[in-house]
Amino acid sequence: MDGNPKLVVPDSGLKGGGGDVSERSNLDEESLKGQDVLSLQGLDPALNRKMHLVNNAIDELGWTPYHTKLFFLNGFGYAVDSLILLLQSVIAGPAFREFGEVGYDKALTVAVYTGMLAGALFWGLGADIIGRRYSFNISLFICSIAGILAGAMPNWASLGTFIALVGFGGGGNLVLDTTVFLEFVPGDKQWMVTLMAAWWGFGQAITGFVAWGFLVPEEWNCASVDTCTRENNMGWRYVMFTSGALVFVMSIMRLTVIRLHETPKYLLGMGDDNKVVATFKLLATKYNRPCTLTVDKLQDCGVVTTAHSQNRFSFAETAIHLRGLFSTRKIAISTLMIWLSWAMVGLAYPLFYVFLPTYLASRGASLDVSTFDSWRNYALTNVSAIFGPVLAGWLCNQPLLGRRYTMLLGALLTAAFFFAYTAVRTAAQNVGFSCAIGFCLNIYYGTLYAYTPEVLPSAHRATGNGVAVACNRVMGILSAVIATVADTSTTAPIYICGALLVAMGLVAAVFPFEPYGRRSS
Repeated sequence: MDGNPKLVVPDSGLKGGGGDVSERSNLDEESLKGQDVLSLQGLDPALNRKMHLVNNAIDELGWTPYHTKLFFLNGFGYAVDSLILLLQSVIAGPAFREFGEVGYDKALTVAVYTGMLAGALFWGLGADIIGRRYSFNISLFICSIAGILAGAMPNWASLGTFIALVGFGGGGNLVLDTTVFLEFVPGDKQWMVTLMAAWWGFGQAITGFVAWGFLVPEEWNCASVDTCTRENNMGWRYVMFTSGALVFVMSIMRLTVIRLHETPKYLLGMGDDNKVVATFKLLATKYNRPCTLTVDKLQDCGVVTTAHSQNRFSFAETAIHLRGLFSTRKIAISTLMIWLSWAMVGLAYPLFYVFLPTYLASRGASLDVSTFDSWRNYALTNVSAIFGPVLAGWLCNQPLLGRRYTMLLGALLTAAFFFAYTAVRTAAQNVGFSCAIGFCLNIYYGTLYAYTPEVLPSAHRATGNGVAVACNRVMGILSAVIATVADTSTTAPIYICGALLVAMGLVAAVFPFEPYGRRSS
């Protein structure tokens, strides 16, 4: 497909509800420039026309300091999501030892994935019902408070409860950050949604460095369950206190550094044309940019009838957002393929690392390293993950690759390193391959993060994104269960994980929509 947007007149979006384009004085040639991803999919005609005008207004406004702030503050959400996933894994061992190793040792993994599953669904659907702004500001605050309190918990059960609450608060961030940023960003800068996934690696790196600092000193970490007390095992608690405080600072910055405006595309679905124009006028005035969008132009497009039910707090409202993800055959196929991709990567990656240590040990690998070196290697691996999305942001903006083939490339490279990892025999090889996998996997993951909201209808974008992330979390829970009951000495799961990665790449290559050169609808 040609990467340069051409003038496209979508039949479903520019006919009906008021006559042919040539008869409509406010829909001039200039207002129809560019092409939107879902413009030919037979969606709500009024919403389709209004979306075109709003996308033109966003492009007219261009990149501003407001977008720069959004890039950083939304990136915090990415960082928090990855930080949460790793936090429970790094503190689980020391905490379980302190509490007498009584209970289910994988409980924190199940707790965080369960919380993030609930959070993705709750905040995703909530963002489509009550708006992006409230969910965006509240979710991170809940995550920070729960994280700080988790570090003070007196037993295994209460710790699991607060880890689940941390997951619930943070679980919506991955949904909201991409959605909010995408709905403000100009069409020629949409590739930056992929680049924003570099913050995921920053979150992992922060976790690694915090753990390296607090889980190595002997005075803060007990050696045996028999002698382990709260007083000589404060390391994991310091990890939680520090991380929770960091997230709290991030949540405050979201409220003080930038006053988030409700996204224009959400307001379109609400039928609030006045607020849409007011938002653009405010930004245009503040940053001395042009704004030719008017309320009359939007109202001439007709009335949006498909975005919400009469009662927004009802089962009918939920049904509308779910049905909207299957409004045409092509959109339905796209939605299901995206959800499948999130589920596959949610199973393949954690399962691989569950079975890898036993597999390597059975093949004679010598990976004995000190506690200090273990956490150093952990930090190095996580730092490597930062650069995968940076490369992906460039690759996905190349005409020959676009989003789909960038994901294919990232998945196949990761699969190759997965299979090669089975030949590791030394500690140096171990950290080298870990860094390579972290880098390559985030080429795929970072692009999938961005692609998902790009091809979902705006009125139902957060819901579809939330279900996608929820599919990932369900598989994370399943991986913890498999780790408990399965035989970790067999080689089959290693190759199954690699095969899943190959399948993910092939699925990405045949996704129905390619957003390169198009604007999100």
